Amino acid sequence: MKIIYNNIIPFKGFSCINICGILFVRKNIIVTDILLNHENIHTAQMKELWYILFYIIYLFEWIIKLIYYRNFKLAYRAISFEREAYLFEKDYYYLKFYRLKFASFKYLFLK
Repeated sequence: MKIIYNNIIPFKGFSCINICGILFVRKNIIVTDILLNHENIHTAQMKELWYILFYIIYLFEWIIKLIYYRNFKLAYRAISFEREAYLFEKDYYYLKFYRLKFASFKYLFLK
């Protein structure tokens, strides 16, 4: 995964953002193995949804969750893609040996 350190992307308040498999990181952030694994899970999600569909579903789901939870952080953590990535970010074997295609969709309707 290509990593680009800068002070523009992502916006202040965020440590990094994965755009089409390229990780944009704030200059003061240390990229740990856990963070890298989390973002690699997102890259796998993006690839199986042809990137654009990932972003459409992500945004749509975030808006729905934001209306439901009325809290930015809760809505973000409730997105199915984020649930999967946070749940398995410390499991370094997950992507290589255990992850099934479209695995994030099983977290879509969980509360």
